[in-house]
Amino acid sequence: MRKEDILARLPYGKEFLFVGELLHIDENGVTGTYTFDKKLPFYKAHFKDFPITPAVVLTETMAQIGLVCLGILLIGENTETTGSTIVMTSSSIDFIKPVYPGSQVLVESRKIYFRFNKLSCAVTMKNAEGEMVCKGNISGMLTGGFK
Repeated sequence: MRKEDILARLPYGKEFLFVGELLHIDENGVTGTYTFDKKLPFYKAHFKDFPITPAVVLTETMAQIGLVCLGILLIGENTETTGSTIVMTSSSIDFIKPVYPGSQVLVESRKIYFRFNKLSCAVTMKNAEGEMVCKGNISGMLTGGFK
């Protein structure tokens, strides 16, 4: 499956899509980037005078690139015919450095296992300087779609 096909099958609208580019993907992992636009609405309130990217958004970015994109590759054509995808079910993330508006991040994911419709990955996020921003494990389950 091509990177473009995977991106086209992501189940997110433009306002909640945190995948910029897939640099590499195979059955064992994925590497991708995302740039946090300074105009994203949550920066107005998190925090008022010192905007940083919320941890929940960092986790979502790691899940979209590192779990869902990989899950779409692993379940293959089923995403098109059945609407199946992978949804996050659990995460354990350590946050190390803040991510500021306008920053680009690199997400790398390594599959731990994919069995019984459950995918688990070790995921890291680094900033443009190559510094670790956050890291942890994210898991998800195959779902029948969003009807």
